[in-house]
Amino acid sequence: MSKAIKLSDQLIDDAQRYALVNHRSPPKQIEHWASIGKIAEENPDLPLAFVSATLISLEEMKSDQVSEYEFG
Repeated sequence: MSKAIKLSDQLIDDAQRYALVNHRSPPKQIEHWASIGKIAEENPDLPLAFVSATLISLEEMKSDQVSEYEFG
């Protein structure tokens, strides 16, 4: 069950701009930021670039866009 949450106008404006660029809805953009923030707090030693790359990799796996790495 979802509950209404009051967000600042500035956050909503920022989310609208980023959402357009990233082809998301503003609520999905805010969810994305919240997800990254949660991961960052739980793993303070990981760089943001690593967190982002990991999330992209997980989505690629879900959509079967991976290939086996061949050594050598």
